[in-house]
Amino acid sequence: MPYPLPVFRFKVEEVNASDPTLGVAFSEISGLTQEIQIIEYRDGLTSQQSAMKMPGIQKVNNVTLKRGIIKGDNAFYDWLNTVKLNTISRKDLIISLLDENDLPAMVWNIKQAFPVKVEGPSLKATGNEIAVESIELAHEGLTVSNG
Repeated sequence: MPYPLPVFRFKVEEVNASDPTLGVAFSEISGLTQEIQIIEYRDGLTSQQSAMKMPGIQKVNNVTLKRGIIKGDNAFYDWLNTVKLNTISRKDLIISLLDENDLPAMVWNIKQAFPVKVEGPSLKATGNEIAVESIELAHEGLTVSNG
């Protein structure tokens, strides 16, 4: 009988990674969202009281990756600093949700991602948590497939 997969087994890979900026484990990924924008239209000739709704263009949200800070690893900030006006270091990413045998069960392919925000940890003297940083990535498309 099929069962739902747990969310804690996943991996992130960079396609054609010559310089593996994202070659580390992540603790959280969010923003794997796709939606179709709605176009509403109403002409003056019909007696219809509500607007017609038609599918518009696809919209994808930014993807956020979070990880524990590792001493001496500034890869997120280094990648963000490569972004200059009209020049961007883009990367194609593969995010895989893994089954109990560490095989991809569901795969998200993210096209032409680039950093738009890097956020450091919240620091507090009374805290006892791991220092976590995050990177927010804009991209040009998201496709989903079975592993």
